[in-house]
Amino acid sequence: GWQASMKSGSLSILPCSRLPVQLMSQVRVYTSNGQKKDLGSEDTNGSTPEETPHKVGTGQDMTNAGQKQSFLKEPIQVKVKAVLKKREYGPKYTQNNFITGVRAINEFCLKSSDLDQLRKIKRRSPHDDTETFTVYLRSDVEAKSLEVWGSPEALARERKRRKEAEIKYRENLFRNQRLLREYKEFFGNTKPRSSAAAMFFKGPGKVVMVAICINGLNFFFKLLAWVYTGSASMFSEAIHSLADTCNQALLALGISQSARTPDPSHPYGFTNMRYIASLISGVGIFMMGAGLSWYHGIMGLLHPHPIESLLWAYCILAGSLTSEGATLLVAINEIRRSARAKGLSFYQYVVQSRDPSTNVVLLEDAAAVLSVAVAATCMGLTSLTGNPYYDSVGSLGVGTLLGTVSAFLIYTNTEALLGRSIQPEQLQRLTELLESDPVVRAIHDVKATDMGMSKVRFKAEVDFDGRVVTRSYLEKQDIEQLLQEIQQVKTLEELEAFMLKHGENIIDTLGAEVDRLEKDLKQRNPDVRHVDLEIL
Repeated sequence: GWQASMKSGSLSILPCSRLPVQLMSQVRVYTSNGQKKDLGSEDTNGSTPEETPHKVGTGQDMTNAGQKQSFLKEPIQVKVKAVLKKREYGPKYTQNNFITGVRAINEFCLKSSDLDQLRKIKRRSPHDDTETFTVYLRSDVEAKSLEVWGSPEALARERKRRKEAEIKYRENLFRNQRLLREYKEFFGNTKPRSSAAAMFFKGPGKVVMVAICINGLNFFFKLLAWVYTGSASMFSEAIHSLADTCNQALLALGISQSARTPDPSHPYGFTNMRYIASLISGVGIFMMGAGLSWYHGIMGLLHPHPIESLLWAYCILAGSLTSEGATLLVAINEIRRSARAKGLSFYQYVVQSRDPSTNVVLLEDAAAVLSVAVAATCMGLTSLTGNPYYDSVGSLGVGTLLGTVSAFLIYTNTEALLGRSIQPEQLQRLTELLESDPVVRAIHDVKATDMGMSKVRFKAEVDFDGRVVTRSYLEKQDIEQLLQEIQQVKTLEELEAFMLKHGENIIDTLGAEVDRLEKDLKQRNPDVRHVDLEIL
């Protein structure tokens, strides 16, 4: 036994060779030599060899003996917590994973008829258009692939062969598409007009096509006027119209490419093609328009030459002013209509580059109208004074105006391509919509990115209320039957099976709640096309 008394909190640890322990409802006495006896069978009046020294000792020993007897009357209560043994999940457990039919066919080189013999499992669909879809156990698919191909080596060879065939097909994709077009032309194509072609008869596509036609005619007549007069300002105007025509043709290409449907390589679509085309257009205006205008103006200052009659030049400028003004009005009306539909002002719609194609037409035509006025003024001064330097200064002024427009286009389209955030008011509405739902406790790390063309991608970390999710699951269950299942649970194994069964169903309920929230966000905010809600 211990030779001294030790204090630990309110519990006295006494010099005793026996420690009484009560486990649940059974009390055992554990001695220092490893023997144990039932407390009820112990003779408290008897003596043992271990107790003899204490009985013949000093008064202190008698006191310790008395404390020992009182300690034995109040045994320590020890509760043992029953826990499940921690399970080690190895690679074998992942064989229970599910796999879709498409992946089974592609990854394991199977046919759809091979999957008919396998077990089919209905699971909640991740797609909006269907509620459930069929999946297969990965272990079943792997076993079927070995049955079909005979060995893992044969399966690997088939995978390699199919991969090489896929690479070869991609390399010949252009030739296949050309052959497909030839077949359509030979057999006849009765399909209705594609959506890409229909885009050029309304909205931004219509504005771009009108601008292409008008600027093409303006370039032709301005070029004739420059050849006849030799005016530097008229040359700048001709180059300006040529740059506008080329840039707007590039915008038309961007509009048609943006209508392409998403593919595996571009899952979010091609809407940014409009911004890319507008960015290249801005660079083109700077290079062709501003650069050539500055060059011709500087050369006119260094090597001035007399200008012929400017009568035809004035007539062409007047016609150009009328046509450019008409195109400008078409662009202004389209932007006003679109801005009104989005609830924005005209200035906000232009600065935020909501519609890059229409913005390019608007700014190019506005610059064209101003440049016509500048060119006409400088040519008039040259005609009145006979000094050709005014005409060269006009060319420099037109180049500066085009450089300013190109800088604005480059800046706004670069900002759009970088992925800027949506307006704070719109982000606040989305946040309040989520937080007002009973199943959501809080949301964190909210990000809403404008993907272009009024398409928003929303992401947030969501703290779900597990009680509400569980109650939502219980509302769909037979409570009486569930209560009977609980009453039948007697062992740890039965408890584990019960919890695993309903735990998986509760996880499915949580997934259904996530789908519901994503659907509500898209319905109430049509601009939100992609929603990523991550569970905290």
